[in-house]
Amino acid sequence: RGRVSRTCPCSTSGARARAAAEAATRQEMCILRDASRQLSDYEDVWREQKRVMDSKVMQLDKAREGGAGEPARAQVQDLFLVQHPPVYTLGAGSTTAHLKFDEHDPPFPLFRTERGGEVTYHGPGQLVMYPVLDLRCFEQDLHWYMRMLEEVVIETLGGLGLRGERVEGLTGVWVGGRKVAAIGVRARRWVTYHGLALNVTTDLAPFDYIVPCGIQDRGVTS
Repeated sequence: RGRVSRTCPCSTSGARARAAAEAATRQEMCILRDASRQLSDYEDVWREQKRVMDSKVMQLDKAREGGAGEPARAQVQDLFLVQHPPVYTLGAGSTTAHLKFDEHDPPFPLFRTERGGEVTYHGPGQLVMYPVLDLRCFEQDLHWYMRMLEEVVIETLGGLGLRGERVEGLTGVWVGGRKVAAIGVRARRWVTYHGLALNVTTDLAPFDYIVPCGIQDRGVTS
């Protein structure tokens, strides 16, 4: 069902080396749930993320109640890699003002989720990464975490000869002034879910029906 990696790809450069060394000492691992060669129903994957996250939180709560000598940390991290059929998603606090269609009659299914951020589109040709990580094993800082997700995309693009860039004050990664990767996360007791979407060979036409991530003056690319 998934491949197992000894390190998790959400920590980079010096942080990645430190996290990998600490993980090896604690015998941690990251389970890669790679279904990216097929289309996976959005609701099914969303439900599975929450199941894994809830299970991890429950195990951590039990460990803390047991009074272990060290602070409770997850020993197994999880990473979902998927593609979705066409779908629009809203963040927990998203405004519908960024929809260019009737929310009761959308061109594709529309879901309001728990993640941060505004409306975005998922579809074939887009690689979506949902890390379910215990940030106690890395840094207990969601801003740091989002910067690390951006760095994962920037390094991946660099390996393909593309220059990914950040834009000050905004979350995500841009190539040539256009957004190629969107990020929206949520954490419960420092256990993350939701994640990032990287446009690879994505049909960009469905983005015309929204204001992607609520950013009016910047387009998207793949």
